[in-house]
Amino acid sequence: MLFDYETLKLIWWVLIGVLLIGFAIADGMDMGVGTLLVFLGKNDEERRAIINTIGPHWDGNQVWFITAAAALFSAWPMVYAAAFSGFYFAMMIILFALFLRPIGFDYRSKIDDLRWRFFWDKALFVGSSVPPIIFGVAFGNLLQGVPFHFNEFLNITYTGSFLALLNPFALLCGVISLSMLIMQGALWLQMRTDDDIAERAKRAVKVVVLVLVAGFVLAGFWLSNFIDSYVIVEMPAAGSVFTPLDKTVALQSTGWLLNYQTMPLTMAFPLLGILGALCAWFFSHIKRPGMGFLASSMSIASIICTASFAMFPFLMPSSSDLNSSLTMWDAVSSHYTLNIMFMVVALLLPIILSYTFWCYRKMWRKVTVDEIKNNPHSTY
Repeated sequence: MLFDYETLKLIWWVLIGVLLIGFAIADGMDMGVGTLLVFLGKNDEERRAIINTIGPHWDGNQVWFITAAAALFSAWPMVYAAAFSGFYFAMMIILFALFLRPIGFDYRSKIDDLRWRFFWDKALFVGSSVPPIIFGVAFGNLLQGVPFHFNEFLNITYTGSFLALLNPFALLCGVISLSMLIMQGALWLQMRTDDDIAERAKRAVKVVVLVLVAGFVLAGFWLSNFIDSYVIVEMPAAGSVFTPLDKTVALQSTGWLLNYQTMPLTMAFPLLGILGALCAWFFSHIKRPGMGFLASSMSIASIICTASFAMFPFLMPSSSDLNSSLTMWDAVSSHYTLNIMFMVVALLLPIILSYTFWCYRKMWRKVTVDEIKNNPHSTY
């Protein structure tokens, strides 16, 4: 075995976090562009130019989402089972929204009719904006606790409802999630399009950064003052079989701040989340969208890390039975499974990243309206 079991659990907590950040930065950029499509494109040619900035990459970027879901299933099967039981209706909405993306890209230009094309533009808007909102809502509910519990046979029972997920704090998290991705998409468009669309994208960056920073600060204040956090007060003895019901969990009224008090250096993450968004706006304003895109990516990664470190080691707290809460210590696969998965990732991830970088480098250019007009049959 390459690593001991406890080390591997921590490694996979980090790796799945990396996959989620990669999904938010790469596929989130595509979703941000899709959300802005109907607002920044004033005619069919401009909307086609916007679509073609992500046309060569959107399907490859979506692999991040598939990989993150597969890794979640393999590394944390209990979390996967509990999440898909509790969030089943929400997951179905995400799935059906995502269906609209490949159909919209492929069928939009099949018929030379403005009504047909604008219908698919709206479909792409829905397929791009709905998933990030629901992902944010889901994360907001994780921070509050999810109403599920295990019985003595470790069968899962979920006692909540879809409408209960749409509480004020969770909806605020949905706004933050969507704002992050729109910021990323707007900076991408500012880099990849000509003057008119790029100028509109620059104005969009300013608005969405204000929404993101205000929402993130409000969520932090809300979380630290009005939402109880979970803490493990008793763990199983070393070497014993560790199941979710073996530990003792309690609520504390200080909010999700314990880890930040214990490890003050982690306070860098919320600060970088705000600073990165403000830098993204600044670089966009001075027409340096490439630097802005990097700052936006840093902001997204830091915001995700902020929530993850606040919850550590909890993955899916239970509000109906505290001891059923799932953590990175007791919701994982076997030692052997984690080792095999780690070796596969160590081999394939550098290859995938190198190929992705090569694709972006080869296909890099500004997409102009004139190019779209001159190539009506070879572009989306």
